[in-house]
This record gives sequence, C-alpha cells and structure tokens, in this order.
Amino acid sequence: MTPSLCGADCANCPMHVTCNGCRESNGHPFGEKCMVAQSCERGEDTLCQLKRNLIDAFNALHITDMPQVTDLYALRGAFINMPLTLPSGECVKFWNDNKIYLGNQLPKGNSDRCYGIAADETHLMVCEYGKNGADPQLVLFKRWAT
Repeated sequence: MTPSLCGADCANCPMHVTCNGCRESNGHPFGEKCMVAQSCERGEDTLCQLKRNLIDAFNALHITDMPQVTDLYALRGAFINMPLTLPSGECVKFWNDNKIYLGNQLPKGNSDRCYGIAADETHLMVCEYGKNGADPQLVLFKRWAT
C-alpha cells in the first residue's frame, strides 16, 4: 500500500484490509469523500487550519463538564454513527458510514460517561454516551462556518 495523503501509516492501520487507501481511491477510501484527504490536496496548511477552526468551534460551545478539545482525529463514519433518539422519539443516524470525519472522545467530568465529538465541513456534533457507546444521547448538532 502506498503512503497516505495525510501521513497516516496505512500499513499499521487495522482497517487497511477494507480501506481502498486515499491515494488509490482519489481521496475516497471507503467509497465516499475523505475531508482529510481533500484538505491535504489543497495545501500543507489547509488541514491544520481546518483542525484549528474546528477545535475553536467545539471549545466555543462551553458544554458543561466537557474538557477543552486539543486535537481531532480522522474517523470513519461507521465508528461514530450511533443511532440517536430525537425528542420526537425517532431514532436516526446523522453521519455517512463510509465518509471520514474529524472527531475525538473526551471524558465527561465527574462521570463515567464520555463526550463524542465529530465534524464535517458544515456540521458539528456532540453526543454523550456510556461504556462502549451505551445509552447515546445527542447534546448538540449544528451548522458551523469555517
């Protein structure tokens, strides 16, 4: 497998068997676009700036008991796409399982629960869940501007 566009070590990734690689797939490793690969193609600093903008946007939310966001990682939608129950009772998934997003998992202060954060080019999401994703709850889903 050739090196990734973003510098990830594809040979040591547990998904290298199912991933088509960003170079080989023109930035669509699982058949859908990868925002990280697209940022890297636009220039060396583009991904760093995108991450800084997203980190600032997440930190500006001032969510109670959520620590400061300091880094974001490329995550396949299938890893973060938990079914969440809306106030109407409808259960929905917000992300595309085959796209790549930027996100992180953060411990919720004074709790055994975590915050899961994720973003694409237009939306931010914060959800809260227990061990192994148990009892996921949507905290926030909103549009954001780069």
